[in-house]
Amino acid sequence: MLVLLLVAVTSLVHSAPLTNVSLPLDCEDVYILKTSAVKNASVPSGVYTIYPAGLNKPLEVYCDMGCVKLDGDQKAKWTVIQRRINGNLSFYRSWEQYKHGFGDASGEYWLGLENIFLMTNRYRYQLRVDMEDFERGSAYAQYTSFFINGESSNYRLNINGYINGGAGDSLTFVNGRDFATFDKEAVGNCAEVYSGGFWYYWWPCHYANPNGLYKHGNVGTEYTGIMWQTWKGYYYSLKTIVMKIRK
Repeated sequence: MLVLLLVAVTSLVHSAPLTNVSLPLDCEDVYILKTSAVKNASVPSGVYTIYPAGLNKPLEVYCDMGCVKLDGDQKAKWTVIQRRINGNLSFYRSWEQYKHGFGDASGEYWLGLENIFLMTNRYRYQLRVDMEDFERGSAYAQYTSFFINGESSNYRLNINGYINGGAGDSLTFVNGRDFATFDKEAVGNCAEVYSGGFWYYWWPCHYANPNGLYKHGNVGTEYTGIMWQTWKGYYYSLKTIVMKIRK
């Protein structure tokens, strides 16, 4: 296992990535390290260890090593920060749980706001949101710029550069808004009403609710479930949704 510390991290916020990586910060670094150590090494998608908070805080994460970039000339290495695939895990959690993360990287999980903050304030990242419905349809939304502020600013969301992958843009509505949970919300009670933790804006709270209750398809009541309004409307809860980032 790689245990060398970075000699220094002196680059400015959102500077270009370091070329000599000792500890992997994300899945792209994992891929670089493994292929540098073994020529033509196979690095499949799966669970790997990264170190956004340093050597003493290893973090398991699911790496999507096979998502084709928009230019189509090579495969991007995406770090999954949120994963809903079967409803086995409740995402109706407290602020502290969303801060530190919960779940299992081999299944459903949330990486943790503090970890996401440490990553996205060190380098420039993109965000991609992949989703599937219960009728075998799929779509995605991508944003060329994504980072969040620290806890003192309630992990405020900053996104820009929307790219349409068929899903439409349901996230820009909460750009510049604070993260909220049932036990900590600056304005209103969106997290409690819609049974999730996410970036909300009072009112109507959201057009995307990736961390809502896991339901099946048309749920009969608007804004509930795992919703992406610009793709499936107000009343449909998705089968899967995955949020992932890359430099």
